Amino acid sequence: MSERHAGAMNFPFESLKACLPELEAEASENDRDGSFPVAGLALIRSFGALSAALPKSLDGCGFGTDPGGATALMQLLRLTGEASLPLGRLLEGHINAIRLVARYGTPSQLRQLATHIRDGALCGIWVTETTNPVHILRNGTTLTLEGEKAFASGALHVTHPLITAETPDGETRMLIVPVDKNRKAAASIGGLCGMRGSGTGRFDFTGIGISPEAIIGAPGDYLRQPEFSAGAWRGMAVALGGIDRLVTLLRAQLIARGRDTNPYQRARIGEALIARETAALWTCKAALVSDDDVIPPADIAGTVNLARMAVERAGLDVIELTQRGLGLAAFIRTNVVERIMRDLATYLRQPAPDETLAEAAATFIRRDLPQP
Repeated sequence: MSERHAGAMNFPFESLKACLPELEAEASENDRDGSFPVAGLALIRSFGALSAALPKSLDGCGFGTDPGGATALMQLLRLTGEASLPLGRLLEGHINAIRLVARYGTPSQLRQLATHIRDGALCGIWVTETTNPVHILRNGTTLTLEGEKAFASGALHVTHPLITAETPDGETRMLIVPVDKNRKAAASIGGLCGMRGSGTGRFDFTGIGISPEAIIGAPGDYLRQPEFSAGAWRGMAVALGGIDRLVTLLRAQLIARGRDTNPYQRARIGEALIARETAALWTCKAALVSDDDVIPPADIAGTVNLARMAVERAGLDVIELTQRGLGLAAFIRTNVVERIMRDLATYLRQPAPDETLAEAAATFIRRDLPQP
């Protein structure tokens, strides 16, 4: 499906918000068998969500790529996460790939990617290695890939994943690899308890040929700061949407039971509202700091990493408050709360939280956090 140009028009946030029940219902249906959100993706594509992160010069909205676009991007990701965390994860990965090409690729590479996106392409970012990591093999002037990626969101549906691969010289490079219907992918990760509706699986790149134009940026760019850490704020925005939805459902279900006047339940609601606002403030700060080129890279990375820990803590607190407030009803599969808690807990589980916190704290032992 071809995507509508969104250059000069305002993004239809209210229309997206109105579709929350529809997107939420699909997420619950897909959770049963790990299906992909085909209808939800088509819907947000029709709103221009997949081209919104393209620069305005390429008929996008500039969300996250043009100066000042971070606030609108936060709103887009937050609303999508509120409707469906799996769909939000797919959108966030798509936007992450666009951002990396915009930052490290050539203007020609970005223009080509924009053309593919307007023609219906879905990007993703697949960087998790298996025991068979992806390598670039060189045979004369021919380049082919060998190896696999794990935890690949949308493994059967992403058309232009951005991946990392090791060159024969031992360097790590980023690639945009168009994949066709002959892909070798496993549809799902067996036993995954949450985020089942994002189509997460394994992808085997062995035998896929690439051109030199597929290589994005210079060696080591994927791990280059501040972008490596700063990009985490977009995932926080999606998680914030899930927190929003849990707080709304906690209040609504307590009201429906006539338990909203109980002082202990009111205390839980108050604590949940505080946690949500804490997550929102930290996410907003991380987004604004990441959008400020004047701030030193170390300060950007440190701020975003502190924000990541704050949002994780807020999300886990809201999950616990929801479980305590609703009791066993929160664990019944027919209650949408049960699925959202699993999705949110899975989505929040990022690697090395202790190391991330210690490194971020070290950045600001002798100076204050930046004020964008």
